[in-house]
Amino acid sequence: MTIDQLVHHFAGWLDSSGEYSEIVISSRARLARNLDSVPFASRASEAQLSQVLNNVLAARERSSYLKDIFFIDISQLSKIDRQILVERHLISPGLAEGKDQHQGILLDEQELVSVMVNEEDHLRLQAMQSGLQLQEVWALVDKFDDEFSRLLEYSFSEKLGYLTACPSNVGTGLRISVLIHLPALVLTREIEKVLRAITQVGMTVRGFYGEGTEVLGNFFQISNQVTLGKSEEQIIGSLKKIVTEVIESELKSRQTLINDARYQLEDKIWRALGILENARLLTTEEFMNLCSAVRLGRSMELIPYPDFKTLNQLIVMVQPSHLQKLAGRYLESSERDIFRANIVRERLQGAKTSQDR
Repeated sequence: MTIDQLVHHFAGWLDSSGEYSEIVISSRARLARNLDSVPFASRASEAQLSQVLNNVLAARERSSYLKDIFFIDISQLSKIDRQILVERHLISPGLAEGKDQHQGILLDEQELVSVMVNEEDHLRLQAMQSGLQLQEVWALVDKFDDEFSRLLEYSFSEKLGYLTACPSNVGTGLRISVLIHLPALVLTREIEKVLRAITQVGMTVRGFYGEGTEVLGNFFQISNQVTLGKSEEQIIGSLKKIVTEVIESELKSRQTLINDARYQLEDKIWRALGILENARLLTTEEFMNLCSAVRLGRSMELIPYPDFKTLNQLIVMVQPSHLQKLAGRYLESSERDIFRANIVRERLQGAKTSQDR
């Protein structure tokens, strides 16, 4: 599959099918792994990085389980094509900006599993699913990890566990996270208290695209921070407990808004839907904020449409690099705003028509 094909197809984790999918957009499990006897990617020579990539691709060829995942060579991609992979949560912003010749990504057609090669670690295996499905994403990434470990020799210490470039990943190498929508906590100004509580129990909160990125549209990434000394099941259990508590806090804040400011809330939601349905210009930030209000309204059954799957797909579809790829050319910022508004109007009209049937 090429990048051109990728933008016309939606990832499986956008289908809004998992538990609490009106609040939790996705669950992700990521494993950091390195090959034994090869320096970490930041210290490895060009020849060693090439060796890592070749070994990974050879492992894929030897495995019937891995044979259906395809490879994209990052070094051969344009800046826009790289950014498309970031916008689809397939690679990190750091990998997109990398200049090494031996970096790439393996992924399946549904984009539920992907493997970054020669980013911070030699391998970053990732699995994603819709909604709150922490155990499911762990089981999925674990299967791929087992297959790679059968074919490749990992760097592992009996005392410490898996050895990784970042000390916080040493141990299981597992980072498990959710992308969660918390608009009511923001509107009731309870969000800072909740975020402090999350960090106090050893979790971390990041922006829409992960570490070093900003929060967009009231979407937050919550993940574990330390893997050393804890089993995978302990990490998963701890995060699920915290996320469940955050969901409960969000639902309480939504009820507070209904009880104390129903008309103001409904006005905010209907205005947001009206703007999205009629706007001729939309920036990324404006779209994300309006989409947040519409999503809140839909989950509280204050508006009859659009469905969550449409909203999820739009969040990816109207990002800057996706728009340029869909247009088939470079777009100035003002041109992107026009094209974005056109796509949003068309998709919302389609969702409304489907709802009316």
